[in-house]
Amino acid sequence: MLITVHPKDPQQRLIKQIADCLRNGGVIIYPTDTVYGLGCDIFQPKAVERICRIKGLDPSKANLSFICSDLSDLSKYARAISTPQYRLIKNHIPGPFTFILPASKEVPKILKSKKDTIGLRVPDHNITHAIAAALGNPILSSSLPGDMVEEYTDPELIHDNFYKLVDIVVDGGIGGMEYSTIVDMTDEEPQVIRQGAGILG
Repeated sequence: MLITVHPKDPQQRLIKQIADCLRNGGVIIYPTDTVYGLGCDIFQPKAVERICRIKGLDPSKANLSFICSDLSDLSKYARAISTPQYRLIKNHIPGPFTFILPASKEVPKILKSKKDTIGLRVPDHNITHAIAAALGNPILSSSLPGDMVEEYTDPELIHDNFYKLVDIVVDGGIGGMEYSTIVDMTDEEPQVIRQGAGILG
């Protein structure tokens, strides 16, 4: 199903429909401030497994991100970090960054990597923010399978390619082609492990 949502002023009725789909174990493709991503509710193990099947990944080895509506999820799903680290994250969100942080006990077991870390992301995108807020907990997120290609920016083409694999494709307009910048925060000194759209200042 292709659902067109206004990128600046998301229609609450549609946002509720998408959040309900996630809550019921659905998998969606949705826009962020970088590329379109695959998403599900972090508390739906079967949906997590579906995303891993679509991507051809082992859940325990997959690098999946938590898409959050704001910083309040940081203290819940990540273990304590230092004040300078917190300040750095706060200064760069919302924005095109994924921060690798030590996972807390609240993170579902299926999502804990061998390193016991999570990727935390707060995109600067009204639709993403609205879905995560309506869901009430983070969206598990991953990039679309394969290499980034031009047609992954067009929601109608994405729908043509993936409609059999996902429940909803959210059309929020043409997406970007550059991924988020990944910053490892597991040591005191932050380390950029993938340079993407965000510049760490």
